[in-house]
Amino acid sequence: MKRIITFGTFDVLHIGHINIIERAAEFGDYLIVGVSSDSLNYSKKQRYPIYNEVDRMKIISSIKSVDEVFIEESLDLKLEYIKKYKADILIMGDDWLGKFDWVKPTCEVIYLPRTPSISTTQIIEIVKYNR
Repeated sequence: MKRIITFGTFDVLHIGHINIIERAAEFGDYLIVGVSSDSLNYSKKQRYPIYNEVDRMKIISSIKSVDEVFIEESLDLKLEYIKKYKADILIMGDDWLGKFDWVKPTCEVIYLPRTPSISTTQIIEIVKYNR
């Protein structure tokens, strides 16, 4: 059984999130998703997610191609998460291209193209502007 792992904030779920999760699932038999904690998201983007980590985990868990979900507390723990969940392949969006090549001795790393013209930040800005 080939185990796939991917990570993300998955705030304000949109088609780009669904696309990467579905494409990641195609690479193996079991998909594990690390959802960024609220504090990790704040450290990356200087804002908290719209939906809290518990709600985001429940949303991601409800996607049929997702087998397991956990909270990602730190970007520096990627290798530990890969080992803990016995992942064979790490899938990330190509906006992270090359940034996780350091885990290649432990598992394969694949960067998938992002869905063009969509991002959570962009959606939040549109909503704020159109109030």
